[in-house]
Amino acid sequence: MAQKGVQLEQETFSCSICLDLLKDPVTVSCGHSYCMKCLQTYWDTEDEKKLYSCPQCRQTFTHRPVLLKNTMLAVLVEELKKSGLQAAPADHSYAGAEDVACDFCTGRKLKARKSCLQCLASYCHHHLQDHFESPTFKNHKLVEPSKKLQENVCSRHDEVMKMFCRTDQQSICTTCLSNEHKGHDTVSAAAERAKKQRELEVSRQNIWQRIQDREKDVKLLQQEAEAIDRSADKAVEDSQKIFTQLIRLMEKQRSDVTQQVRYQQESETSRVKELEEKLKREIAELKRKDSELQMLSQTQDHNQFLHDYPSLSALSQRPRSPSIHIRPLRYFEYVAAAMSAVSNKIQDVLTETWTNISHRVVNVDVLLSEPKTRYSCDITLDIDSAHPLLLLSDGNRKATLMLQQQSYPSHPDRFKEWFQVLSRESLTGRCYWEVEWSGSADVAVAYKNISRTGSVNECRFGYNDKSWALYCENSGYIFRYNNVSTPISGPRSSRVGVYLDHGAGILSFYSISGTRTFLHTVHTTFTQPLHAGLWIYGYESTAEICKLNETEII
Repeated sequence: MAQKGVQLEQETFSCSICLDLLKDPVTVSCGHSYCMKCLQTYWDTEDEKKLYSCPQCRQTFTHRPVLLKNTMLAVLVEELKKSGLQAAPADHSYAGAEDVACDFCTGRKLKARKSCLQCLASYCHHHLQDHFESPTFKNHKLVEPSKKLQENVCSRHDEVMKMFCRTDQQSICTTCLSNEHKGHDTVSAAAERAKKQRELEVSRQNIWQRIQDREKDVKLLQQEAEAIDRSADKAVEDSQKIFTQLIRLMEKQRSDVTQQVRYQQESETSRVKELEEKLKREIAELKRKDSELQMLSQTQDHNQFLHDYPSLSALSQRPRSPSIHIRPLRYFEYVAAAMSAVSNKIQDVLTETWTNISHRVVNVDVLLSEPKTRYSCDITLDIDSAHPLLLLSDGNRKATLMLQQQSYPSHPDRFKEWFQVLSRESLTGRCYWEVEWSGSADVAVAYKNISRTGSVNECRFGYNDKSWALYCENSGYIFRYNNVSTPISGPRSSRVGVYLDHGAGILSFYSISGTRTFLHTVHTTFTQPLHAGLWIYGYESTAEICKLNETEII
């Protein structure tokens, strides 16, 4: 009871216009109180009629009353605020903006509890009693409160529509039944509802079955994702160990090369220094001999000159020392050249190794001038480019068009207009892959910078100069490039092979059905790396990039 008293007190001091506690309260002559601003705004809408009324009791005033703040009420509201009183709760029985209001309440309207399809009106719990107690309303149909009651009224005859025309698939009134829909297959709205209700239940059962199936698929995908993560983590760990060992080996080789170069440097420097000292001693000896010869030439005693001359002149006739040839200053350039050659070989080995990891080299019959080798590419689909209605599965190799959007995060690479997806891997060199499809699908290649949204010519495979597409359906094949379509003849098959020689500018398509049958070849110049693409059309249509086994390789 105490709680009910507080509820009444809250409503007493609330403005019936804004439903909040009174702010700057004013009281009109009828005794009802409002926020000053709320009442002023309300009367502003009545200025044109020059007739003002109380929003609750509808008492009218010929002149707009002057509003004066109710000081006592304002003080009381402030005291109540301090004691913890807040705005009137929003869940009491009065109708808010989003509620269906009772059509028969005057003043502040209560929430409607039911709507009547015969009366085309909504009732609060007070005004609804007659429908429960009076025999007059015994056969009236009560439903949950609705703001769309007028949609049950025939716009032509202003009559409640109680019938349904199966011929035209629309609700009608009894007058329509006798006129526009005369002779049509018609039933009561209740009978049609019962039929549609049964169909709805069947549809729901089918949907729930599909939900359960998809939930199982989700669990399988989660398990596969976990397996992928474990495998990828182990591959990264193993590769890091190997690269660490390679780095250590390279460091050791670098140290050995440095040590060897320094040793050779010391040896060559010692040799040069030794030769230099020898030459310096020879120069000193020659200078001494020159000095002796000079002294002999200055001797005035002829006999002494002739006596010393033979021994001294012999000194000048000794054989000359070999000439010193300075080698060009490229003593150790061979080391840099050798290291450069090693670097190139290492890069070639790493490139070849990575190619062997990424691609399986296998044989294939290729027409025209292509080599008879099938370069099988390990291709997966990029989930960041997939349209939200495409479900990726089987290790992101298979795409299925669904009715329900997938919970993919927002990404600038995601296609938004067409049900398309690109491969994660960029394709250069020679590549071969096969696609298994059902329903309708485009098997395509495209540049990475193809538009993700916009007109059909901007973003759909085959309708621009950034993509090439083979459209596959049961009736045949159509090749499209730059919005030009070319019908392709060939055996129908649910499997298509694609051969790409990026450098030679060759793109070929094959029908795979036991044997490979050539369908179409494009000769062009590719200016960027390509990505494999799939475009799916038709609910539950699929396309899957196949894993090629050994029997398919031969």
